[in-house]
Amino acid sequence: MTNPEEILVRGPNWAGDLVMATPAFRALRAAWPAARITALVKPGLAPLLAGAPWADEVVPLESHRRGPLAVAGEALRLRRLRGGFDLGVCLPDSFEAALHMRIAGVRRLVGYRTDLRRPLLDVAVEPPRSGRRRAWVSRERHVLGLVEAAGAPARGTHLELFTTEAERARAGSILQAHGVAAEPRVVLAPGASYGPSKMWPAERFAAVGDRLAGAGARVVLVGTPDEAPVTARVADVMEQPAVDLAGQLDLGTLKAVIEDARVLICNDAGARHIAVAFGVPALVMMGPTSLAKTNLNLERVRVLTSDVGCRPCYLRECPIDHRCMTGIDAESVAAAALPALDARQRLRWRGDGALRPVPAGGDA
Repeated sequence: MTNPEEILVRGPNWAGDLVMATPAFRALRAAWPAARITALVKPGLAPLLAGAPWADEVVPLESHRRGPLAVAGEALRLRRLRGGFDLGVCLPDSFEAALHMRIAGVRRLVGYRTDLRRPLLDVAVEPPRSGRRRAWVSRERHVLGLVEAAGAPARGTHLELFTTEAERARAGSILQAHGVAAEPRVVLAPGASYGPSKMWPAERFAAVGDRLAGAGARVVLVGTPDEAPVTARVADVMEQPAVDLAGQLDLGTLKAVIEDARVLICNDAGARHIAVAFGVPALVMMGPTSLAKTNLNLERVRVLTSDVGCRPCYLRECPIDHRCMTGIDAESVAAAALPALDARQRLRWRGDGALRPVPAGGDA
């Protein structure tokens, strides 16, 4: 197509999915460096893109889940403000997201052919299929399929995030106020916005925290305001002191806290992908979900699962005994994380589950 001057990208609705969409933003910027790229994201997710070179403007999506009139009103305001867009890439598969972009004045809209929205799309990309069913593919490949259909070749599948000076300063100030200095720091993220089925028991997070604190680490708990009861439970059960920052960090400050951590221990949620984007080793407890959708960028990720027949179920709440998560023991998690405390180099996981330094000159 003719080089677009105005590009609108509707970002995913989940923090982890937005991080996994960074290869798409990178490809668009590389393909059209002179274009003005606007990213449309949920308000709380906007700090994830702060400091990145791909979007000239990040617009908060205020109408999300407020009904069709709110969607139309917001889209019309964006259209009047910007005069429309030459190209739009709709990363979510929903009808509402495509309708919002069309009302906003996108002249060439690219999206997957799903959810009865074919009439709204100028370029309707057929989702990958396995037989008659839609195939599971990694989120990175999912978004790259759209930008490649728009005319922007992929520039790698690796994840990238950036921190601003202001974000680093805020993180440093908060940590200093809680007495956290430069000692080896581990971050525990025991929550999951998706639902309780994704959450490893708080008591086991506490056991891991105690083991790492006993080895000299400073344990920092992070989470959203809604996850504060979970982090408080972990801190209460721990015998060693921990710093609970749940509800005190926006995603920009969270980036800076994770960026300087030795290791992140978390459920299969957004914090995992933030760690990946900064090259921080992550231990991830995965229960009701499948690695098939997030099977790239695993060089510094170790996924722990329990071999039970009912997973993956993708249920938000377990209707039985949560065996997919309770089958993961705390001792194994702590033992896998301990080597990160002594590291003076960036680490990656070996095939046998052990950590080793990244070779000089790259991650190979």
